[in-house]
Amino acid sequence: MANEPQATKPRANKPQLPNHLILAALVLGFLIFQTWQTRAPSVALDYSDFKHLVHERRVTQVRIGNVSIDGVANLDGAQLDLPQATKQRLASVQDLRAVSFETPRVEDPDLVQALETANVRFTAKDDTNWFGMLVSWIAPVLVLVVAWLFLFGRMSSKVGGDLIGIGKSKAKVFVQKNMGVRFSDVEGIDEAKAELMEVVEFLRSPERFTRLGGHIPKGILIVGAPGTGKTLLAKAVAGEANVPFLLISGSEFVEMFVGVGAARVRDLFKQAEGLAPCIIFIDELDALGRARGTSGFSAHEEREQTLNQLLVEMDGFDTNKGVIIMAATNRPEILDPALLRPGRFDRHVAIDRPDINGRERILRLHAKRLVLGPDVDQAAVGAKTPGIYGAGQANIVNEAALQEARENKHRVDMVDFDASIDRAIAGLEKKNRVMNPKEKETVAYHEAGHALLAEMRATTDKVSRVSIIPRGIGALGFTQQLPTEDRYLLKQSELLDRLDVLLGGRVAEQLTFGEVSTGAQDDLQRATDLVRHMITRYGMTDAFGPVVLEPRSGSGFLGETSLQVRREFSEDTARRIDAEIRRLLREAEARVQDTLSAHRRELEALAKLLLAQETVDREALLKIIAGEAGAGANMDTDTDMDTEAQKQLAVSQNPLPRAAGEG
Repeated sequence: MANEPQATKPRANKPQLPNHLILAALVLGFLIFQTWQTRAPSVALDYSDFKHLVHERRVTQVRIGNVSIDGVANLDGAQLDLPQATKQRLASVQDLRAVSFETPRVEDPDLVQALETANVRFTAKDDTNWFGMLVSWIAPVLVLVVAWLFLFGRMSSKVGGDLIGIGKSKAKVFVQKNMGVRFSDVEGIDEAKAELMEVVEFLRSPERFTRLGGHIPKGILIVGAPGTGKTLLAKAVAGEANVPFLLISGSEFVEMFVGVGAARVRDLFKQAEGLAPCIIFIDELDALGRARGTSGFSAHEEREQTLNQLLVEMDGFDTNKGVIIMAATNRPEILDPALLRPGRFDRHVAIDRPDINGRERILRLHAKRLVLGPDVDQAAVGAKTPGIYGAGQANIVNEAALQEARENKHRVDMVDFDASIDRAIAGLEKKNRVMNPKEKETVAYHEAGHALLAEMRATTDKVSRVSIIPRGIGALGFTQQLPTEDRYLLKQSELLDRLDVLLGGRVAEQLTFGEVSTGAQDDLQRATDLVRHMITRYGMTDAFGPVVLEPRSGSGFLGETSLQVRREFSEDTARRIDAEIRRLLREAEARVQDTLSAHRRELEALAKLLLAQETVDREALLKIIAGEAGAGANMDTDTDMDTEAQKQLAVSQNPLPRAAGEG
């Protein structure tokens, strides 16, 4: 895989104090300093001492305020009966003939008369504590400002940048001329690549399309299951066209603030016009473009406002400027119809599962960086992974490389790929899980029943391997079947053969032990679903004929907009459907019982070989079916059991054992 392109990201600015707040703090500090410096030193007197000095005619002038009284007194040569603390403060005064003093004011109605009697000059003063009042107002404001700046910084880090610019688009802009991804890096989806080559040609030479009055589709919607390569394909388009690539997820438009989503949509398109020609790619479009009116809230919901703004912007811009909108989703059935109409996302590119040749090419692409052993057959590896998408194929190659590293080898062999495929399909192997001998024997007969039915039905996929090693969370064993070719249509006889394979494990348990276990739960569920679809969707039963009773549900990609499946038949029809399901399952069970009863010897031989070896490959299976039991096949079951398991007789870690039928 080519190197990932580098995205230009805006630098997140740390929150700073505004300039006016810094200026206000400096002025306040200067006023405090001036007040402290200009305040004359004075001696604090008790009010009683002050009255005593007034009566002794030692006070020369007084200023009376609302809170305090200050003045000047002549204490030179006076023999005053003052407190010791006051005398100590007076000892520091250099000129006793003009001692400044201050005393708190007391509500004394005789004060003015006493001052007049002593011929003291007195005046009023404004001693309102402006500084205290100022601090009492400013301090809470400063606390709020500091708290806001703290929350500002926290919220900015959460939303990924400056909170003031929250309405800015969060799209990652890949501005390299070479995106690092080309069409040669995309395999297995040739039809989708061919569809998008026209977009590349338009971005390379738009005059070819505009000179005749034509225009490129305004929006391109890429639809496919998760892991099919939708985002990779969009990057390859930008890489082939050598244009900037704006990548944003649908969930990144909407935040906790009202109006942010619409603002980000506007900013995204404005940014794209400045970078034209370019590609806007909205990943996970369903997070933004869900059909309006389905959430149960009002039409003024924030998400719907964002969607409305997107619709307006798509109507307002001109594709001839070189701005192409691409989007990807795996849930097109929930998108708003206004997004899918011509003039918006008017071209739909569906990506399906890769076929056997596509899987082989994907494996070859990802395996280029590995050192492969001579026994590695990449075509065989591709054949063993039906239904696995491109991301799953890449994971299989990576797991094979990790398997090689665990064993400290110098190349990846076929056994590493087999282990990787088993891990991807059936889960992690759990050899340390303790199973008691009876449960292990039950799983062996269960998987033997699946394997024999798969080999004895003409149209089923043949068995590659059978194992009773526990894997994953609930699978106590699995039977691996490999298709010989890709199938797109299945006939009724083929579905019935698959139904027999699903019931093979349960019937094998019934024949051997006289009862069934909970291990067939998943098989029964799949068998019931298969029969129900044969009746209600495929019209493969004489009881109902060619009629569809249940519409398709789930993500069918394009063409399906129904969010809920309605039951369009009566209660009587439902009872008849249930009866028909039971009939088909009973008939299949009888067929399977006849087959396994006729091949009881092969069933016993395969089960005993599984107990002895835990894993049986196709070659050994064919020998058993041909009558060549091989070493270990005729051994007694008790001697085939794990002796350590017999000693422990521990309960399995899974209280409800389940043997996987087809992987």
